[in-house]
Amino acid sequence: MVVTQENVAVNGGSRLTHQEIADTLRERIRAGDLKAGDRLPTQAELAEEFGVERGAVRQALRALQDAGLLTNVSKGSPPRIAEPPGPTLDEPQPTMVGLGPRMTEAFSCPHVRVDAACLTAQSLLPALAEPLRMIHEGRIRPDRIDFRVLLPSRDINLAFPVPVEGDGDAVHNRWLAMRNAQGQVLQYNLQGLRSTHKIEVNVTFRALPFTPPVKLYLLNEAEALFAYYMVTRREEQTESGILDMYDAVGSESLLFSFEKRAGHRDAAFVEQSQKWFNALWETITTDLTLS
Repeated sequence: MVVTQENVAVNGGSRLTHQEIADTLRERIRAGDLKAGDRLPTQAELAEEFGVERGAVRQALRALQDAGLLTNVSKGSPPRIAEPPGPTLDEPQPTMVGLGPRMTEAFSCPHVRVDAACLTAQSLLPALAEPLRMIHEGRIRPDRIDFRVLLPSRDINLAFPVPVEGDGDAVHNRWLAMRNAQGQVLQYNLQGLRSTHKIEVNVTFRALPFTPPVKLYLLNEAEALFAYYMVTRREEQTESGILDMYDAVGSESLLFSFEKRAGHRDAAFVEQSQKWFNALWETITTDLTLS
């Protein structure tokens, strides 16, 4: 299948760089406009579309091939969109292992959009370490970052974590302190990019009126990462004593990936997940202050 796209406008009449061309094509792949097996237009057609010389197009295509997104770049015929790497889709990984690489890839796009529904921001913090490091090293530079996070309200009775027996204030206060501290660090790290790199950053939290039994991460409206919270009994030593509680260790939950470009079934899951998140955000959730 040969895929063509509308011509893109050149800002201010200046020539696009090969990196900007690569970013545009990468976004089309991530959004599902270009799917695995699709054939790109010829280099001549791409050069005409972007208003550049063929050399810039060749550089962009080689960069996408190095990133594993294209195949057969050096062949005579136009390259094709590569199949998604098997382990990402077929082999679920613990959240602490699988979320970071997906977040890093999401941050390679000009406009980064991340939506998350979870119990705390515990897994998001280490997942952001690599993309933030790459930004500070000058290896990637998004133009804009929009982060929306749904967390349980402080005013509800959580389904978990809860004490095995007795008063639940200590367990609830421990969870609330973690929710607030991790959210504040997340907000601080991302918003710091405004001053250091002049990146437009928006980080917003809203409060859920229930305990989410699953965690969901939506990346650039092109991928959904889904995991179940596995509730277990565990003990934790605190300054006031041992807390015996039913809790879930979210960093160990197996993360399943669904990508729009992987086919109709995955695309439908991503779209429905995004609609579900948007509906919660716009209806029954409330403003959340991390304090």
